[in-house]
Amino acid sequence: MTVWLRRGLLAIAAGTFLSGLLLIVLQRWILDLLSAPTTTSDRLFFAIIGMFMAIVGGTLTQDLLRRPSRLVVGWSALQKLGASAAMSLAVALSVFSYYGIILAGFDFCSALLAIGYWLRIGR
Repeated sequence: MTVWLRRGLLAIAAGTFLSGLLLIVLQRWILDLLSAPTTTSDRLFFAIIGMFMAIVGGTLTQDLLRRPSRLVVGWSALQKLGASAAMSLAVALSVFSYYGIILAGFDFCSALLAIGYWLRIGR
């Protein structure tokens, strides 16, 4: 069971890293998909979010490829919970279209997977 949790979490971590890079490079296109404003400040803010996604996703990816640390997995789970809450709030405030709920749901499920793995790895 732990092997499957680790593999799933590794795929999500690598995906978070790659999607963070995409946010840095393609912020206008992604903001358009979410029906969000695309002013210079909005695009810059989204690129900054992408940078942090790439850092957290990259850190978790490297951690899972070696000897996983409860510390890194735990903080990554909190990041996913925070991302889910922030995206849900943005949709509720009509900053993003309802497509954002799909992302929020994915981040929430990712957080649950990370918490499950965190509970199973050694201290």
